[in-house]
Amino acid sequence: MWLNRYARLVAASTLVLIVAGAMVTSTGSGLAVPDWPTTYGYPMFAFPLRHMVGGIFYEHGHRLIATVVGLLTIGLAAWLAWREPRRWVRRLGWTALAAVVLQGALGGITVLYFLPAPVSIAHAALAQIFWCLVVTLAVVTSDGWRRAAGMVDDARLRRLARAVVAAVYLQILLGAAVRHTGAGLAIPDFPLAFGRLLPPRWDEAIALHFAHRLGALVVTALVLALVWRVRSVHRVTRELTRPAGLLAGLVVVQALIGGWVVWSRRGIYVNSLHVATGALVLGTALLLALRVHRVLFARDDGRAASAPVCAPDLSGRPTERAGPLVTQ
Repeated sequence: MWLNRYARLVAASTLVLIVAGAMVTSTGSGLAVPDWPTTYGYPMFAFPLRHMVGGIFYEHGHRLIATVVGLLTIGLAAWLAWREPRRWVRRLGWTALAAVVLQGALGGITVLYFLPAPVSIAHAALAQIFWCLVVTLAVVTSDGWRRAAGMVDDARLRRLARAVVAAVYLQILLGAAVRHTGAGLAIPDFPLAFGRLLPPRWDEAIALHFAHRLGALVVTALVLALVWRVRSVHRVTRELTRPAGLLAGLVVVQALIGGWVVWSRRGIYVNSLHVATGALVLGTALLLALRVHRVLFARDDGRAASAPVCAPDLSGRPTERAGPLVTQ
């Protein structure tokens, strides 16, 4: 129980770190502190608070939060190594620790080489991978996961869930490319593009921005298909219907915030909220995907072979079956 609470704390802290990083980019504060790993020659926690003004507040604050997250991740990896009996979960903890170390190094390279777009995009991409790792650890250490609550065996649902997670992650990468190449307002209106369905002219920035908009449509379509499958086939399984409903709501909110980013001319707080909501969409999609794959983890672990499994019959009505797992 306490391990799971700690894992949730690490996940929540990671979300705060993502928001702090978004604020650095939104305010253009990436080079407000020109040295690394020191801050104007001071060690990380020795920098005078009275000097944390303007862009320094955002950049140095981001570094402080990142350091705290790194320390928390060390604690999580050590706790898992000490108390977690599942080897794959222990390995996942060490993977998360390696990811956060690499993330810190990328952050330093970003500053030392004056914010090169490829490195900045890689920094954002790895941040989302680390976020997925800690979300996974928070899920698989929970009591519900151990009890195999709401476990279902639905191959089509698993494929949809994987497709949604992949699409959301690629969409976030496109968003990072838009942010770090300055293409956020390459198309200045929304939902149209220069007053039309398709841009009347093209360049690299416009193409990147428009691809991000098309990606949003693809994500929305996949999420709708996933939610429809959950609601129509597994509507009595609350472990699936609740995150599915949350995911649908977050996608709608994210689309509205995306429009707001353009309407506000990339307002600082709106832009950062867009990044934070994107991370929540990815985390929720991952949570749902993990739950629909729970039956495969049970098989790999050699446990819960006779746990109740919700599997729809030919009419689409969910039923409870014990004993051998039923595969669609």
